[in-house]
Formats: sequence, C-alpha cells, structure tokens
Amino acid sequence: MKFFRILSLMEGMSYLLILCVTFEVISRDYVFPLGAGHGALFILYLVLSLQVSHKQKWSLVTWLLVFFASITPFAFIAVDIFLRKEIDRISATHNTEDT
Repeated sequence: MKFFRILSLMEGMSYLLILCVTFEVISRDYVFPLGAGHGALFILYLVLSLQVSHKQKWSLVTWLLVFFASITPFAFIAVDIFLRKEIDRISATHNTEDT
C-alpha cells in the first residue's frame, strides 16, 4: 500500500509535467522522455491499483474513483489523502490484533 501511495504521487506529478509541456511551460524537446515515463507510471499505477483494490476489498466505485483520479489533474492529492487514511486504518487494525 505504501508503494502504491508513492507511485500515485509520482504518476500525478508526471501528469502535471506532461500538461506543462502542453501549455508550453516546458520545452517540447522533453515530450518523448516525459511521455514515456508518464506512460510507464500510468500502466504501473493501473495494474497496482487493481491489485491493491482486490487485496483491500475496495468496492468497484472506490477503485473507479482512484482510477479516474489518475486522469484528472491534481486529483492525485485526494488519492494521497485517501491512501494515508487507509494505511493508518490498516496500521491501527494490526496494532489492535497484536495486543
């Protein structure tokens, strides 16, 4: 789950970099490396989101929200908040079971 959270942040930032190229904030010379990196991160995000969703028993709606956040600028911030709460919840559950 922690790896997915880090990947989510990286994918969201790479998407913003692609948008910077689109709006000519960053030179078009960087289209290929940024695009290739973002594409790889996006595919990894999609696969990992399915795995995490299955393991955590998320509803289809929750997974769809996490997925659509990957194609919406700045929505990765909401996903990060959600994932932090999930990690805290899991941690609290494990601590309760240990005692």
